[in-house]
Amino acid sequence: MSQPIGGQAVLEGVMMRGPSNWAVAVRKPDGQIAEVCRPIESVMKRHWVFRLPVIRGVIALGESLAIGFRALSISAQYAAQEETGPEAEAEEVQTELSRGALFFAFAVAIAFAVLLFKVTPALITNWLPIETTGWFVIVEGLIRVTIFVAYLSVISLLPDLRRVFQYHAAEHKAINAYEAGEELEPEIVQRYSLIHPRCGTAFLLWVMVIAIFVFAFFGRPHWYWLIATRILLLPLIAGIAYELIRFAGKHTNNRVLMTLLAPGLWLQRLTTREPTLDQLEVSIRALRDVLALERRDTAGDAPKVEVMA
Repeated sequence: MSQPIGGQAVLEGVMMRGPSNWAVAVRKPDGQIAEVCRPIESVMKRHWVFRLPVIRGVIALGESLAIGFRALSISAQYAAQEETGPEAEAEEVQTELSRGALFFAFAVAIAFAVLLFKVTPALITNWLPIETTGWFVIVEGLIRVTIFVAYLSVISLLPDLRRVFQYHAAEHKAINAYEAGEELEPEIVQRYSLIHPRCGTAFLLWVMVIAIFVFAFFGRPHWYWLIATRILLLPLIAGIAYELIRFAGKHTNNRVLMTLLAPGLWLQRLTTREPTLDQLEVSIRALRDVLALERRDTAGDAPKVEVMA
């Protein structure tokens, strides 16, 4: 049985993670591939409570975001070598941003996402002349999804993000090939789909859809409680969405389920672009690093750790 593997595109590279380790591979300005590996000390290993449904999704999401920011900081430093010249290139970049800088960047990103995709739709809907709770949460959900799709559509047009989206697809193709039991070679991996049911893009869409049903239990409170519920209930909604995506990842041959999840799969077309063989080589390198580390660290009695794609 294959190890659960997730990943993320970074600047000129890919981060891959398993239950116990993560690795980032980055194409440096000189054409060489740099690799950095780190262990994962998941809190899910400490107590069975953290591995309960919904709770495990919240923890897995938080850990994935934290690892993603660390991987981005590493890739950014390798990309900066082009500007700092040969002396910096001669040094192996292993440093990361300080904890304070990472926390600040993490907090700003989360605050922006919550404000744009949670608070703003709620306030816009609150200004509309809607009387019933049912229509209120439906209209709010439609506004939220519209803003999300519009945001992805706009950023997908930015030339600077095209290569990031190519690496995003390279990550998906490598994982799809690995889960199919294929040999991890660029020419073989290229044949696989750039869509994956456990993708974070699909996850975010289902967070917004599930929110409609969760918020329906709270009616239409005053504006300050409206904002509070949209923020405080986010972990619960994310945990439920994670369980759905996790289930889908294990039942990709179920046509009915895949049909229901089709909108999330279609949306990935906005955040993926067909990668080159060179980009697939980087993605495969990160995946091989993680697989080697996971094989080394595998223990039969080790607690199971959830992995976000």
